[in-house]
Order: sequence, then C-alpha cells, then structure tokens
Amino acid sequence: MADTPVQGPQDFSRLAHLPVTFFAVLMGLFGLSLACHAAAGSFPLAETAARAVLWLGVVCFVAIGAVYLLKILRHPGAVAAEWHHPVRLAFFPTITISLLLMATSVNDYRPDLALPIWLLGVAGQGVLTVAVISGWISHRAFEVGHLTPAWFIPAVGNVIVPMAGAPLGWPETSWLFFSAGMIFWLILLVLVFNRLIFHAPIAARLFPTLVILIAPPAVAFVSYFRLVGGVDPFAHVLLNCGYVFAILVLVQVPKLIRLPFALSWWALSFPLAALTVASFLYGRAMDSLAHIGIGLGLLALLSVVVAGLMARTGLAIARDEICRPE
Repeated sequence: MADTPVQGPQDFSRLAHLPVTFFAVLMGLFGLSLACHAAAGSFPLAETAARAVLWLGVVCFVAIGAVYLLKILRHPGAVAAEWHHPVRLAFFPTITISLLLMATSVNDYRPDLALPIWLLGVAGQGVLTVAVISGWISHRAFEVGHLTPAWFIPAVGNVIVPMAGAPLGWPETSWLFFSAGMIFWLILLVLVFNRLIFHAPIAARLFPTLVILIAPPAVAFVSYFRLVGGVDPFAHVLLNCGYVFAILVLVQVPKLIRLPFALSWWALSFPLAALTVASFLYGRAMDSLAHIGIGLGLLALLSVVVAGLMARTGLAIARDEICRPE
C-alpha cells in the first residue's frame, strides 16, 4: 500500500523521510554517559556529567522513538523502503543497541530498572540480528558498493549485551550474544577490508562510518572484561586491536574534516566512547597511568565531538537539511 500523507493542522508528509540513522545519536549520548562514568573511578567529578548525559539520552530516546513510531504508523511504506535499503538496513539495530546502552548506564544506579530495559533490548537485538543477516544472505542483489563499516552495527549490538548482562546475572545469555557478535565481526572485517582495498572509495556521506572499525574490539574488551572479571591475554589483544584501528582512522582525519555534515557523522561518537571506557577499565585494572591518561584524552575528544555533533545536528534541523528525500 502506498503511503498517503495525512493532512491536518500540521503536514506530516516530511515525517516519511525521517531516517532510522537518527538513532545513532542515542548511541553517542549513552556512550558519552558510560565514558564519563568510567572516568569517575579516577576523576569523581565526571559522575555528575555521566548522570546529566544519561538523562539527556533518555529524553532524546523518548523523543526520537515517539517520532519514529509516528512514522511507522503514518508511513509504513517508507519504513519498509528503509528496511530494504542496502545501507540503512544495518542501522535498524541502533534502536535496540540504544536500549542496551541505556540499560548499561542505568544499571550503575538502578539495577531494578535496568533489567527490564536490558531484557527488551536483548529480545529486540536477537530478532533484528537474525532478520538483518537473513536479509543479507537472501536473494537481494547487493553490490560491493553497498558494503560499508556500518554493516558492523548488528555485530556490535550483540557484543554490547554482556556489558549489562554479566553484572545483572545473565552470563549464559551474555556469552551467547558475545560469541555471535565476535563471529560476525570477524567475517565482516574481512569483507569490509576487501571492499576498502580493492573497490571504489566509500561515498563521502558514508565515509565517517569508517570510524566504526574501532567499536567492535573496544566494546568486546569491555564485555569480555565483565564476563571474565579481569584482563587476560585475549583481553590485551582486543584492547590493542581497538588502538590499531584508532590509529588507522586518525590518518583519515584530514579527509574527514573536509566532508559536508550528514547524520552519518554520529558514527564518530560511539566508537570513541567505547575505546574511552576500555582504556579506563584497563588502566585501573592494571594500575596503568598511561592508559588512564589515554582515557582522559579520549574523553576530552569525545566530549568535543558530541557537543559539536549536537550543535551541527540542531543547525541542520533549523536549516531544514534533515528529513529530506534522497
């Protein structure tokens, strides 16, 4: 059935163009909250910032979720088109990832509230992971150019599960999702590097998704740390893989800063947050001032990035640059 915009006191026709990529904003906000909380172990004042950003993230989740739900009700065809889009399909798990990150943040203060949020996120993440991967291996005509680091998002979502799952007392479920995430991360890592090396460059508006390369090993370190309760050789490998990818991305910064703004720029935020949390965890566990210093530097960078992205997103909304047809 074709979408028919409903006319009334307000014209909701532009609602059809609200992209699912908007949920990446929430990943950045909850990531910043977790990074500030991780820093509080060494810098207690950061806890105030963690709570403030958490509340901001919750408010934004309710607002974005309500508006996207309205899109589902009024423009189901537009949502279906996003689901069948070769790039936007990978962004649907950002919805459940946001729930998992919210639960992880809330668990530090109210475990009783965190558990139902986490269970909802886990259920949704499981369904979306199977649905997205089934979509990838169906008979759709995907092309090499459709493959970007954004395809890591479903894998990253699975690896996030133990961050709250292990402390909440769900180890087996956490190991299941962690294992699934690691398997698909490794598969996609090979495919993405093949695409980056042997095929045409990523389109400019999606080039910031290159930063997502940092997220899987950084998140995996945090989750693995929670699952095993410390640092072992495999944890060393995960953390240092995150640093290696961060260095590779750092080399691309001159190209990144010349690109026009798009919502894909929010891909910068969560990977930085994950590496920040990982650095603080390792630094305190191993009594490494160097890693705590790295975490502090990353937190400062992350704060600037998120503040800049929020300002630029607000400006884009004011200029009517968002929610436009492609």
